[in-house]
Amino acid sequence: MASIKQFQVTFDCAEPERVARFWCEVLGYVVPPPPEGFATWDDFDRALPPERRGSAFACIDPSGVGPRLFFQRVPEGKVVKNRVHLDVRVGTGLVGEERLAAIEAECARLVPLGAVRGRLLPADDDNESCLGMQDIEGNEFCLD
Repeated sequence: MASIKQFQVTFDCAEPERVARFWCEVLGYVVPPPPEGFATWDDFDRALPPERRGSAFACIDPSGVGPRLFFQRVPEGKVVKNRVHLDVRVGTGLVGEERLAAIEAECARLVPLGAVRGRLLPADDDNESCLGMQDIEGNEFCLD
């Protein structure tokens, strides 16, 4: 029997803290406590060499169930479609108009946070509807 592994999802981005705080709002995640010996994350950041300040940030599921999200600064911007993306499951168990209403309501909540609405993929014979979106740095995700 295979053992279950913990994992984190890592985002390359330009502004790690800004993107992490966006995803905290999307998923109900929180910023973990700063490392031992530091009262705040700002204190920790100031202790780093200048070239590493602001280079990483993380957020966690307060229930401990979901994966940790880690955000790391990279010099290049996003230029192509993500090879991996998150599906934010807001319509699980819902079908038809009820599912669309849940997806649209979540979209309406996220757009003021900086998310960008993409294309609605309507239901077909095999799949229910989902909505493509982008986070504040253009990373694709779906409301599913």
